[in-house]
Amino acid sequence: MRISMQLRYDGDIVAAAEQVAELERAGLDLIWVPEAYGHDAPSFMGFIAARTRRVEIGSGIMSVYTRTPALLAMTAAGVDALSGGRCHLGLGTSGPRVVEGLHGVPYREPVARTRETIAVLRAFWRREEPVTYEGRVHRLPLPPGEGGGTGLGTAMKLLTPPVRPAVPVWVASLGPRNVRMTAEVADGWLPMFFDPERYDEVWGDDLRAGAARRDPGLGPLRISAGGLLAIGPDAARARELARGQLALFIGGMGAAGHNYYYDLVCRYGYRAQAEAVARLFRAGDRAGAAAAVPAELLEATTLCGPEGYVKERVATYRAAGVTELQVVPVPQDGQTEAGLLSRLKELCD
Repeated sequence: MRISMQLRYDGDIVAAAEQVAELERAGLDLIWVPEAYGHDAPSFMGFIAARTRRVEIGSGIMSVYTRTPALLAMTAAGVDALSGGRCHLGLGTSGPRVVEGLHGVPYREPVARTRETIAVLRAFWRREEPVTYEGRVHRLPLPPGEGGGTGLGTAMKLLTPPVRPAVPVWVASLGPRNVRMTAEVADGWLPMFFDPERYDEVWGDDLRAGAARRDPGLGPLRISAGGLLAIGPDAARARELARGQLALFIGGMGAAGHNYYYDLVCRYGYRAQAEAVARLFRAGDRAGAAAAVPAELLEATTLCGPEGYVKERVATYRAAGVTELQVVPVPQDGQTEAGLLSRLKELCD
């Protein structure tokens, strides 16, 4: 099992990017560079590529609504060239509050848009011929009259040959239709708040349905999932640090009635608790919302405890099909992030 992390962007993101070289030496295999509505991901992906030699670099995630498939293909090919073939492209749909509120783009057909985007990306990277595509969302070249098209567009292919004929494409998905599509066409899956003991009852049927239609040439679906990591006699207390994030996502991400994270927690069996968290968060009581997050959910979505316990958790994630254990290191007394990652690497081998 490989180890991945998300680049921290809640502080000095340049310093965090510089630290990736140290984490690489400690055994980090893949760094995910976030993009929400702050810094863009590709700038820091290129920055990290210039300062590292081995660690793989993924966008975690870029929205399929904010860039055309051609620009996504060019961006990934550019980072792949800068890094010597170490790029991963993490994609997602975000939600209508961000897509329509920040970008002014209609939030329509998210599953179809993601599926079609992946198909167009791969056509550009293969660079076999000028790309044409006829889909529900994407049409290349744009037909005359459609969306104001002039009819003068020409089918094109990438000017420069990519380093690789395909960059691994990961999809962040939680809903049933999106997870089925992910299991069918993506190289990897980026589920958030993944419970390795409940994932099958929530997503198992959708994963199997998608896998049944999967091209064997793609290989098995890779999964990057995990949570807070703390190792030590009193490390279980570090789980409490996850309360605020869970409360934010359950209560504050997405509009009422359109929140994937709230729906997921309900599907895990915590509907009453999710309702309490959302109600308190919307009322402005963030501390109360955090306190309402059930302790069982905190434990299920983290790896915090004595070394033997963490080793068992690693085995549980492996049994659930996780290929890249994604962690947020929380050093205990005298520990460093690099030292904690190094120890986790030993537990994963």
